[in-house]
Amino acid sequence: MKVIPKDKVIYSFKPDNPMQYTVSDGETFWVETDDCYSGQINSPDILRTDIDISIMDCSVGPIAVKNAEPGDVLCVEVLAIQLADHGVMVTTPGLGVLGNQITKGNTKIIPIKDGFALFSDTIHLPLTPMIGVMGVAPKNGSIGCAVPGDHGSNLDTKLITIGTKVFLPVSVAGAGLAVGDLHACMGDGELSGTGIETAGRICLKTSVRKDFSLQRPMLETREAIYTLASDSDMKKAIYKAVDDMVHYLMEKKSLDFPDAYRLLSATCDIQISQVVNDSLTVRVKAPKLDLELRKI
Repeated sequence: MKVIPKDKVIYSFKPDNPMQYTVSDGETFWVETDDCYSGQINSPDILRTDIDISIMDCSVGPIAVKNAEPGDVLCVEVLAIQLADHGVMVTTPGLGVLGNQITKGNTKIIPIKDGFALFSDTIHLPLTPMIGVMGVAPKNGSIGCAVPGDHGSNLDTKLITIGTKVFLPVSVAGAGLAVGDLHACMGDGELSGTGIETAGRICLKTSVRKDFSLQRPMLETREAIYTLASDSDMKKAIYKAVDDMVHYLMEKKSLDFPDAYRLLSATCDIQISQVVNDSLTVRVKAPKLDLELRKI
C-alpha cells in the first residue's frame, strides 16, 4: 500500500499549488503527518511563543486524485489513524475561549500509551483520534491551513475520525487534497485552543463522485449526515449549514421548502465543531434512522 511521507507540505490552500503526490480514484493509502506545530514543541520548556507560528497546521500534499474534475465531489473515507507516543497541549495568553485569563504560557507533554492519553497520574483519557485539517484546493485565493472554509481545511471537527466519510467540493483538476493536524483527544469547540496535538499517520480511501455537487463539506457517519459551514460570524455559519441541510432534505425526501424546514427543526441538531480559529465551524446533524435517508 502506498505511503505518502510528511516531507512535502503546504502552508496555504490555493488553486495553483503544484500537486506533490498522485493517487487513483478508489485507492487506499497512508499519509504520514507531523503535529500542528511541525514538531517544534518536544519539551515542556518550549512555549508556543518560542516557535514559528507561520508553519503551524501545515498539511501534507497536495495529493492529486485521478479523475477528479471541477464540479465533482471528493469522498475521503478515514479507515485508520495511528498516533505517535505523545501529544502536546499548550496554553498562552489570548489562546482559546478563556485566553484572557492566561497570564503566562506553559506546555504539557502527554504520553500516549495502550489506548489512553496519560493526562496525569490519575487522569487517563481514552483516545478519540481525529483529523483537524482535511481540505482541497479552493476556487481562488490563498487560504492559510489554519483557516477553515468551503474547501474544508482546519475544520477541527471531532467527527472526522475512523469510519467517517468526508465529502469536499472539487474546484481544480485532481482536487488537491491535503491533510494534517492530528489530535489524540479533542472535545467539541476545542475550547482552550488546542486538543492533544500529535503526529501519526492516517489511512484514507479516496473516491470521486460525479452524481451530485456540493458548495461546502459534508460528513457521513454510520448514524447521521452532517452539513458543515465556517464563518467569522457564528450566525452566518449556522445559516449556511442549516440552508445546506434543508436543501439536502428537499432533494432526498422530495419535500418542498416549508416541509423540509419543518422536518429539519423536528429532527436535526445544530452542533459546534470549533470556536477558536479565525473562522468558526458549525455542523447540522440529520439522523439517518429517523429520516431513512439514502446514503450520499
